[in-house]
Parts: sequence; C-alpha cells; structure tokens
Amino acid sequence: MSAARLASPLPEDPTSPPPVTTPPPVTTPPPVTTPPRKASVRLQERRGSNLSLLLDVSSLGAEPVCAVSTPKEVWLHLLHTSTRPLSHAMLQRAAKDTSALNAEYQKIPPNFASAAELDVSGHMIKDRYKTILPNPESRVVLRSHGEEAGPDRYINANYIRGYRGAPRAFIATQGPMLHTVGDFWDMVWQERSSIIVMVTRLKEKNEKCELYWPQPMEKSRTVKGGGRRGGGGRGGTFWQISPQSQREPNKRRVHHHRYGDPGTAKLCSERRPVRHYWFTSWPDHHIPQCTAPLLRLVEEVETYKKSLLPTGSQPITGPVVVHCSAGIGRTGCFIVSSVGCQQLRDSGQVDILETVCQLRLDRGGMIQTTEQYQFLYSTLAQYSCQLQHCQEQKQNPDDQVSIQLQNLQLSSTQSENLQNQRGQVDT
Repeated sequence: MSAARLASPLPEDPTSPPPVTTPPPVTTPPPVTTPPRKASVRLQERRGSNLSLLLDVSSLGAEPVCAVSTPKEVWLHLLHTSTRPLSHAMLQRAAKDTSALNAEYQKIPPNFASAAELDVSGHMIKDRYKTILPNPESRVVLRSHGEEAGPDRYINANYIRGYRGAPRAFIATQGPMLHTVGDFWDMVWQERSSIIVMVTRLKEKNEKCELYWPQPMEKSRTVKGGGRRGGGGRGGTFWQISPQSQREPNKRRVHHHRYGDPGTAKLCSERRPVRHYWFTSWPDHHIPQCTAPLLRLVEEVETYKKSLLPTGSQPITGPVVVHCSAGIGRTGCFIVSSVGCQQLRDSGQVDILETVCQLRLDRGGMIQTTEQYQFLYSTLAQYSCQLQHCQEQKQNPDDQVSIQLQNLQLSSTQSENLQNQRGQVDT
C-alpha cells in the first residue's frame, strides 16, 4: 500500500517531459527575427551613400545602368538648361501670376560657393558677409604688375555674362569696406571700367558700404591700393571728382569723376573718366515702390555705355561694375533688368528664368528673394508695354530710347505724386 501511494504522483513531476500535444513555450523568440532587424538598421544608416549603392550593384554581378549623380551635378544641369522664353503677351500674364513665379523661383538652385571651393588663404578679412563668396570659376583676380610684382590679390567680385552670353559684360561685387576701398579702385583701373552702378545706401539698419568716392567739397581723395602700377599704392591722388555732381528727383545721383595712376603724375599722364550712378531708393531685401526709376537707370547706363564705343584709337571700355552690399540681390536685379531690356528690344521675347540661372552660374545667390524675382517680371512687363507703345506709334527705332525715357519719367512722376497724396492722407 505504501509503495503504491508513493508511486502515484510521478506523472506530475515537473522534471518529466511534457506530452507531445503541448505547444512550445511562447516566451521562446523565433531565431530568425533578430538578424533581419539589425540588417534593416544598417541599411537605413547607409542610405544616401553613393559608395554603398555601387557596392550593392556590383555584388549582383551586373554593370550599373548609369552613374550616380551628385547633388551639385544635378543643380548645375538645371542652371544650364532651365529656360522659359516669353513673348510680350505671355510676359504680361506671367507677371500677374505671383504663385507661379514663387514656385519657379524656389526651383532655381542657389549655387553658393563654399570656403573649401574658394581655396584662397586669408580671404575672410575681405568678405563683408562670410557666407557670400565669389564663385572660383569666374572670380576677379587682382594682378600685380611692375618690377616688384607680388602675388595676385583677392577681391570678392565675379565677372558676369551679359546679353547673349557676352563674356565679362558686368562685374558683380560687394560694397567696399574700409580696408578694401583700395582693392575696389585697383579693380576698376585693371578692368578699364568706366561705369559704376551702386544700388544701396551707405547705411541702412547697419553699414552697407564704405564711402569710397570724394565728396563734392573735396578736390580729391587719396586712396591707397595694394598694387604697384595700374592702380598701385604709392600714395598720391588716386582720382579726382569733377566740379559737377547732379542729383535726380527719383533719388538717383550721378557723379562724374576722373582718376589716374596714383603718385605718377609726372611719369604717367593717363587719366580715365568714370561715371558713378548711385540709386538710393531701393531698400535692402525688398523692392522699390515703382519700376520706372530702375528702368530709367538701366536706360541711362546703356545709353552712356554706347557713347563710349571705340572710335579710332580710343581704348575699349571695360565691364560695368555693379554693387549693393552683398553684391547678389539688388545687384542681380539691375543686371537681369539690363539684359532683359536688350532681349525685348532685339527679339520681342525675354527669358528671365534663363538669365537668372546664367547669373547664378557666375555668382551664387543672385536675386536674393522671391519678392525681387517677382519685381523683375513686373519691371520688364512695364518695359514691354513701352516698347509696344513705340511700335504702335510707328516711331523711328533710333528714337525709341529717348521716347521710352520720357514715358518712364512721366510714369515715375505720377507714381511719386500718388505716393505723396497717400502719405498726406495717412498723416
């Protein structure tokens, strides 16, 4: 009896194996779930690497279908190929569609230059803004001349192509700083520039540009450059302001200057004229209240430039130097307006998108805001109306420029009167 009673609990012994029908314990994880999870994490971490993509393709034993493009190659392709030619009627419609213009502008790659690409030691002290650098392929290099020529020097400036891709039609640069005024005038002398367009005030919320020209009461101002000849730095008078300095009603000043090789009056009698246009009614990061003054400035610069065409043995004038503060926003707007006006005159079409892309290939970030981009369309749309008005009146093509200036002056005066009336009402 006692032995039978002791043998009865044996089937309930926990050490005995479970019956065959018992499922495996749920706490035991499947052995295949952990490795795929780790592999997916590693794949996610490696996404975006061109190297990992190439290795994956080569491991399959097949040749890649096409090369993997880097982001820079993609945006350079966009800058080279983007285009939108517009007729007069198409331009008028496009200028009114602000949402489409905003979308168009946002797709344009900025193409800013980096410090690593520039590879110029010590350039930081000559950059007004540390993130606005000249693109290496088109930057202006100040050359040294003479028997004691030193190394070439740096300036934050780029050559800009003009109408129909004309090389070095403009130079876009930053507003001179106190210690780069000499470099600025060395560049003007080296490039034989006869026109300077300044599209900023000296000070807005903060300093935008150093005063680099003599005041009307000054007979001359001494400017010391960094070279030896052709704008060198041995002291003496660098340039002299002429007696006349006129101021236009639309806050545009026109200065007439003469400047020459410093300190070499007895050795070198060369003197060159330069005309300085100062447009002061354009606020930083914003747009003027009306388009007429800018169009008048563009026309006046173009007319004066044509008057400097070589006759006989006279030297050919150099690029038009354009600057604001950083040398990309308002500077870009002036250049695009100038190129666009020539397109409309010659072909009856304008391609603002292609022109802005061309500018950004030469100097990154040209046309700084969506508002400025829309203003370009409005400006050229108004110029288009002026051209069509001349054609309807069947005027002589040679007289169109002067007629446009008269019409734009009238539009500017009417706009200013309207603004004054509104100001009186608001007051």
